Amino acid sequence: MRALIVDDSRFVRSYLRGLLEGKGIECEEASDGQAGLDLLHGDQSFDLALVDWNMPVLNGLEMLKEMRCEGFNGVKVMMVTTEAENDFIVRALNAGADEYLMKPFDKDALNEKLAMLGLVEA
Repeated sequence: MRALIVDDSRFVRSYLRGLLEGKGIECEEASDGQAGLDLLHGDQSFDLALVDWNMPVLNGLEMLKEMRCEGFNGVKVMMVTTEAENDFIVRALNAGADEYLMKPFDKDALNEKLAMLGLVEA
């Protein structure tokens, strides 16, 4: 399984990579939505994208909309963000997000969301 981690925080990318690789999931990283889309357009296929909302160049919601518009429907998308208001959650889900994880989060919260997506054992 392969995951794309898209976040402008090097710390968050590293933290997520550590948790995912601990589950045997290969990871690639991007620091903004455009770089994330560029990796999706490359030769690699991804099963999961963990996408921050607030990023430079192309934010997470814009990236998500572009992904779905371009037909990347086989990639599960989990928004991983500090945006906790209901409006943000609704907008993300309406744009095609499969799950929503609020920062700060821990290993158990991430595992629960991965299990809900059917990507790991509960």
